[in-house]
Amino acid sequence: MQIKELQENGALIDPESVKQACQLILECKGKVVCSGMGKSGLIAQKLAATFSSTGTPAFFLHPGESLHGDLGVVQPDDLILLLAKSGESDEVVQMLQVIRKMGNKVISILGNPNSSAGRMSTVIVRASVSREADSLNLAPTASTTVSLVVGDALATAVSEQKGFQPENFALYHPAGQLGKRLLLKVEDLLDASV
Repeated sequence: MQIKELQENGALIDPESVKQACQLILECKGKVVCSGMGKSGLIAQKLAATFSSTGTPAFFLHPGESLHGDLGVVQPDDLILLLAKSGESDEVVQMLQVIRKMGNKVISILGNPNSSAGRMSTVIVRASVSREADSLNLAPTASTTVSLVVGDALATAVSEQKGFQPENFALYHPAGQLGKRLLLKVEDLLDASV
């Protein structure tokens, strides 16, 4: 089901909106503030980590917590990247109302471009699905997969435009197998006593 939805959504994505979203991220002088509620929030957390490790400073802001003081982390040069299926969650709508007053630009990856969130967005990248993968057509499954793929595509396109190189990635990701593969030198493997 997820593969089918990815294939169908690919035909719905407007290349111009993707280009505009990438341009806004490239022009961002602050950080990319990734946000979403529920399962969309979990995908937004992952995207914040992907952007950060590929050369675009980013962090996650929970819409509910944002309304209880955490909006103070958003600075004038920051860009909001919102993920939402319906675009109608109370916390998301209230957060965007305040963000509009603050003057920050908003890129939204939305399942419902005609939503309240869509009307408050600078750029909308459509991420609609005709159905979820579960038998009840309720659990965010196909929709989260499509949002993740769209977000990863934005992050990698921006990273490429910035000229992000393996040595940059190694600096931000020194641990684990990725870091080891990027940082390990032949002399590190040689026994110092030989």
